[in-house]
Amino acid sequence: MTDSTDSFEAKGKRQRLVEELRQKGITDEEVLRAINTVPRHLFMEPAFLNHAYVDKAFPISLGQTISQPFTVATQTSLLKIKKRDKILEIGTGSGYQAAILAEMGAKVFTIERFREIHLKAQKLLTSLGYNIDFFYGDGYAGKPQYGPFDGIIITAAASETPTELLKQLKIGGRMVAPIGDSNFQTMTVIERVGDDSFEYSEHGAFVFVPMLKGTVN
Repeated sequence: MTDSTDSFEAKGKRQRLVEELRQKGITDEEVLRAINTVPRHLFMEPAFLNHAYVDKAFPISLGQTISQPFTVATQTSLLKIKKRDKILEIGTGSGYQAAILAEMGAKVFTIERFREIHLKAQKLLTSLGYNIDFFYGDGYAGKPQYGPFDGIIITAAASETPTELLKQLKIGGRMVAPIGDSNFQTMTVIERVGDDSFEYSEHGAFVFVPMLKGTVN
């Protein structure tokens, strides 16, 4: 992936961000490499360009946010991606998380419920050379016709485990989802270990915008 607007200054800021993430406990070198490669500033509104490599979430549009880099790194690390893994992302948002997954060699299928955000992310990621499958639709339904998936990542707060999505995991596959109410969620990994059996583990507290049903035109 190359981009003519990726300056030496931006690259330097990304390197400092990667070191900050290391200090906060991110150890997956492939995740850190991807974060060091993807130009996060391109996924943000121009007013926030000076803040693109600060470890914070920022608004994009329609009440949505681009996740904090530490959150992106945490979720991506928990997925344990291997090259060519099929990953379903629920909530395309800015497209930054999808870019990180694609940069790591995953085959990404991403769903967004806001048409405007879906189209914007599709245009940007395609222009950056990423081969990603984009869908405008209800994330709760997933994409069973493209499954089963090696991993599913949910980038919005689910009030409960989305059981329809669990059915779309391969045996041995992993879902990473923030589960809880609108004020507080627990990052949860759900591994499918059999046809009807799943193992759960919890990985800290986070705050996301809510995962909602339906679409917005």
